[in-house]
Parts: sequence; structure tokens; C-alpha cells
Amino acid sequence: MTNNFFYRRRLLLSSAIVALVVSVFSFSALASDQVLRIGFQKSSTLIIIIKAKGTLEKALAPLGVKVAWNEFTSGLPLLEGLNVGSIDFSADVADPVPLFAQVAGAQLTYVAQETPSPAAQAILVPKDSPIHSVADLKGKKVAVAKASGSHYLLLESLKKSGLKWKDIEPAYLQPADGRAAFERGSIDAWVVWEPFVAALLKSTPSRVLTDGSFAQVGYRRYYLASTPYATQYPNVLKVVVDELRKTGEWAKQNPKEAADFLSPLVGIDSVTVAIANSHRSLEVRPVDSKAISEQQKIADEFTAEGLLPKKIVVSDNPIWGVHH
Repeated sequence: MTNNFFYRRRLLLSSAIVALVVSVFSFSALASDQVLRIGFQKSSTLIIIIKAKGTLEKALAPLGVKVAWNEFTSGLPLLEGLNVGSIDFSADVADPVPLFAQVAGAQLTYVAQETPSPAAQAILVPKDSPIHSVADLKGKKVAVAKASGSHYLLLESLKKSGLKWKDIEPAYLQPADGRAAFERGSIDAWVVWEPFVAALLKSTPSRVLTDGSFAQVGYRRYYLASTPYATQYPNVLKVVVDELRKTGEWAKQNPKEAADFLSPLVGIDSVTVAIANSHRSLEVRPVDSKAISEQQKIADEFTAEGLLPKKIVVSDNPIWGVHH
């Protein structure tokens, strides 16, 4: 009887210790794994709205997931952050950005896209410039952010006008530096995306030389995740994509309210924000085969001009959709 009593006590104690160890490890895993780290940039319209409203935190709360936000200067550093593991999910970046990240060895998963917005980027020149067509850019100094959607817009616009990349003098500048160079008059043209297009047109004597419609450049923006995160947490990504889709629909259906809400967050007046948003589709959809075919075409164009160091196969990156 006494032996049985001590045996039962020992068994209960052992079970309690096992349970405690399991709970400690579970808590540790929860503390380290259940924080979704999101990277974004100034043009990440939907993510900026979601962050300010706190809607994603509420939507993820039932899953026990918290959110950490990290701002980046532009798309390529954003995907570098994804690749080195400093973030798990990237807000929207223009179509060429994942290609430059892929050629550098990044393990990325395409999660969702914003459908084409050809008018949301443009080639800008001073209002009194003698440049009146893309062909007039021959021999001129043109500022553009490397690996951006505008990089591809410029490449395709030159091609359609019978020019090659070597026919211009490219100046690789991020938006803040590009705008400063434009205002100083040290460049002949600037290729950039919204909201920088609308902001420049309002503040500085300038005009649009052309936008994406000229060279039939669709300008899709992609949301991506690190492949390990996408594989491990598809349920979290589904919540994120649903929230993005709903926010995009709200912004399109309520353009003035969305512009008024965004204005203080991005430091641009609401009228200019409304113009910028009107050029964006803000329509979040799964990444389909047409989008990936376009990505391959963009990659091949960059490779042919020597702007990508080697050929890549875009479909080597996994594609995740809301029905994954």
C-alpha cells in the first residue's frame, strides 16, 4: 500500500514536471514565433492604412499573433530585409523588385498582387523642357530608382521609341534624391511612382512626358513572404490577405475619406493623395499565371540589357494564394 502510494506520487510528480516543461517550451515558441514582422515603404498605401487603424492586430488576435512594423526606404532594401530574416512579410513592391531579389538568392514566396496600375508611375520633365517625346531622351541624364517599377517603365519606353539603355545617362537615385536633383535642374528627367508623381506635379513646374500606358507597362505590385514563413503560417497569411483586400475595396469606394485619413500619415496633402490613389488599382488578388508570365518577360528584358546578371526562372519562387 505504501509502495503504491509513493509510486503514484512519483508518477504524478513526473507528469507535472513534463507538463511544466512542455508549457515552458510552448510559451517560448509562442513568444518567439507568433509575432508577424511586416516591412513597408511610403508607397505601401494599404499597409499604412491597416497599420494606423489597427485592424490587422484585431484580426490576428484570435490566432494569438501580434504584429511588428518596420519601415524601409524602398522596395529592394525591403526584400533584402525579408531575405536576411529581419521581417516575415513584405508590403507591396513593384514588379521588378522580386526579380532583383531572386537573382541575389532570396527565398521568396509571392503571396498576393495589386492588379495593374499603368498610370501610377510616369516619366517627368520640367514644364519648359525641350523634351517632348521619349525619343528626345537620347543622350539625356535620367534619374530612376534601380530595380523599381519605374526602372522597367523607362526601359520599355526607350525600347518602344527605338532607343537602348545605353542611349541615355541613367542616374540611380531613390525618390528623395531624385526629387532634389530634379528641382536643382541637375537631371533632364525623373522616372518615379505615386505618390511622388502627384506631389511633384503640384509643387514644382513639371509635366508628364508619358506613363505606363505608352509602353504598355502594367505595373503590378506584389506582396511577398519569406518562404519558410509562408510554409509554416498559411493561416496567418490568409488573414493578412483578407485584410488587404477589404482595405483596398474601402479605399476605392471612399476615395475622399481614404485620402483624408492617409494625408497626415504620409505627410502629403489630401488632394494630392487622392490623385495618387486614383492612379492605383488597390485591388488585391491572388497571383495568377498571367502575372508570373509578365514577371518572366520583365526578367528577360532586364537580362537582355545586362541589367540583371543572369537569367532567372520566376516560377522557381513559390506562389501562394488566398486559397492555398
